[in-house]
Amino acid sequence: MEQDNQTAADPAAQSLLPEGWLEITSMDLDAQGVARKPDGKVVFIDGALPTEIVSAQTTRKKNQWEQAQLTEIHRESSLRVAPRCPHFGLHAGACGGCKMQHLEPAAQVAVKQRVLEDNLWHLGKVKAEGLLRPIAGPAWGYRYRARLSVRYVHKKGEVLVGFHERKSRYVADMRECHVLPPHVSALLLPLRHLIHGMEARETCPQIELACGDQVTALVLRHLEPLSASDLLLLREFALRHSVDGQVIQWWLQPKGPDTVHLLDTEPEPVPLSYALPDFGIVHPFKPTDFTQVNPHINRVLVARALRLLAVQKDERVIDWFCGLGNFTLPLATQALEVLGIEGSEALVARSRQNLARNQAQRGGLAPTSFVARNLFEMTPAMLVADGQADKWLVDPPREGAFALSKALADIHQARIGAEGAEPLPPEADGWKFPQRIVYVSCNPSTLARDAGLLVHQAGYRCTAAGVVNMFPHTAHVESIAVFERAD
Repeated sequence: MEQDNQTAADPAAQSLLPEGWLEITSMDLDAQGVARKPDGKVVFIDGALPTEIVSAQTTRKKNQWEQAQLTEIHRESSLRVAPRCPHFGLHAGACGGCKMQHLEPAAQVAVKQRVLEDNLWHLGKVKAEGLLRPIAGPAWGYRYRARLSVRYVHKKGEVLVGFHERKSRYVADMRECHVLPPHVSALLLPLRHLIHGMEARETCPQIELACGDQVTALVLRHLEPLSASDLLLLREFALRHSVDGQVIQWWLQPKGPDTVHLLDTEPEPVPLSYALPDFGIVHPFKPTDFTQVNPHINRVLVARALRLLAVQKDERVIDWFCGLGNFTLPLATQALEVLGIEGSEALVARSRQNLARNQAQRGGLAPTSFVARNLFEMTPAMLVADGQADKWLVDPPREGAFALSKALADIHQARIGAEGAEPLPPEADGWKFPQRIVYVSCNPSTLARDAGLLVHQAGYRCTAAGVVNMFPHTAHVESIAVFERAD
């Protein structure tokens, strides 16, 4: 929910409206319109847009706020557009995959920029010295990763494949999806027919999608062993739908994520991978690995992050939360030395494989190493042990990089002799702070928390920040921020 001073409307103006009408003043993090009743109570309204005057039906009441659903628009926003997808909306059975298709795409970016700025200020008391131009790209067909639920509905005698309905555990009756790549959207109905024809139709709860540059991987979760006839149906489906330069690959998941394996390994399959052409890098990956959902934006994001970091040929760089090396390997085309640090041993092993593959194919990469660390339990001693670096790239999950930021803050507080600061280990003598940090975030609230630590306790300035519209039509806010040593 937004802060009160973000949602305040003029009570006098609100009192002039007919009884029950509400003026929408902003949007919250769940893409709900925000209004105030004449008594000052905040109302969050599904489907309403800023500047609109609406009527709404209350669905939930608390002492300080209410939730409601739009019932009528009395004054429509000029930024309201007709949703492209017939499954989007407030109607029964509507798909819950998108929340903002009714808002013009450029306005969606503006809303997200406001969310970022408000979070930085209200949660971290940080105001960026400059705003970065938003990173935006195709508004449709961008979602190269997705988890599609599968359900056999006995009453209807049919299979549903898609996202869940809005605020529901039921699977939406999806026949098309405009945020998925067109060739994947075209598979939704064929997938329904495929699963319906399988003996295991009632024990296949999920299909995870991962698209590479040449391969579309479909990971079928199955709760019982698949029969020979079911496996044959999967193979026939893959052959029939491998068109337009995309090879369909079936991967099977009988239990946990570590059991995921290719259905067929002969003949040698086309590798699942994505390229970063600006740097001559190709990243192979497994369908359950973390990769960015939107490859169009990811290419721009990597290039922007490296430009902001401005790495020189004589500098050492650390890439924290490096994953498969999405930023690490491009950094290795520019730096003197690169260290990638990641919490998962399995990802570190694959990062090393990706490094070796790219070094063999293109060469010219700086000395690069990868290590595994629990990045949620960082201490000043652990930080110092990884050596000093001129610059950092930080790309954490939604939980953010609190321990890493606090370790920096603890060192700074000890250096300046702050009251109550913990003494530093002897090996910290002479350790130098990174002069610049580029922080890529998928959660504006944890970015704001960490920015507050960096600015107010670790000796940095927030010189720039901006949004990255990785997920158009959703309320998800990705962003990038730059921190420089204040001295």
